[in-house]
Amino acid sequence: MEIEGVPSGTPIDCVELQRFLDRRAPGRGQGGLSTPRAEPDRIIFTEGVVTDVEAGEGRVVTDGERIRAVIRNTNTRPQDYANVATVPRPGHADYAAWLKDGRIPTGGGRWSGRMTAPLCIAGGIALQMLARRGISIAARVIRCGGLACDASGAPPADCCPPGDSVGGLVEVVATGVPAGLGDVGEAGLESHLAAAFFGIPAVKGVEFGDGFRLAEMRGSEANDPFDVVDGKVVLRTNRCGGILGGVSVGAPIVARLAFKPTPSIALEQDSVDLRTMTPARIAVKGRHDRCVAFRGAVAAEAAMAVAILAEVLT
Repeated sequence: MEIEGVPSGTPIDCVELQRFLDRRAPGRGQGGLSTPRAEPDRIIFTEGVVTDVEAGEGRVVTDGERIRAVIRNTNTRPQDYANVATVPRPGHADYAAWLKDGRIPTGGGRWSGRMTAPLCIAGGIALQMLARRGISIAARVIRCGGLACDASGAPPADCCPPGDSVGGLVEVVATGVPAGLGDVGEAGLESHLAAAFFGIPAVKGVEFGDGFRLAEMRGSEANDPFDVVDGKVVLRTNRCGGILGGVSVGAPIVARLAFKPTPSIALEQDSVDLRTMTPARIAVKGRHDRCVAFRGAVAAEAAMAVAILAEVLT
């Protein structure tokens, strides 16, 4: 992967960055809903950074050039995808890949959830840069399979039937974001954040603040009253999610992302064989997440960090 636009001399704590990647990595449990496939997801920088001798081991600084990094797959089983070579998984981007490239890539190719790994490298670096500016971002799964998760984000027991998968709702919050970031229309902060969020595989819905619930409110209920505290304008409530007119207003930026159920399930589903153009049945083999939202929450933090940092550096 490649990252551009990081100023020269920016320090990167590789230990902290690896810890962030570890949260997204497969095979880490997530309440029994993660894939059993285990990958170390070790980051290898190949260009764009030099060792920070003064800071000590595990720390590098950027040299102003394009950053290149590699994460190697170490636990692959391509044979698990033999039965989807010409039969697209319902709900998956297999058919989209066929339309664009004329083939279904093994493991999903550039449409795979695996692509959130490089996103988290960029996001992990962005999180460190934002932290130095007093901005922090955190995400957690608040609903799984239609049921509420506990305060720690742990999934409810028995929320996913055997052989099937479930969706999840992730809330991601940025605090310490200064007022005035963003602009109107397509240049708005919501527009940039939404584009980043929808770049995460399986995200099918995004809302800010009270989102769709605002459609059921009166203006007297939905509007956030203004006040002055210590000489600063503040909102008494935050139904807008920290953004008005595409511009941050100094309140926490609050977004919620709806992750659809994992398309790769063991239950038989109807599909077609694109080679013969005949109906087909498919049951997916292999090791797949039963709910992608738990690893997706880490990707949501990364996506928000990249989008907000881009605004900060503009």
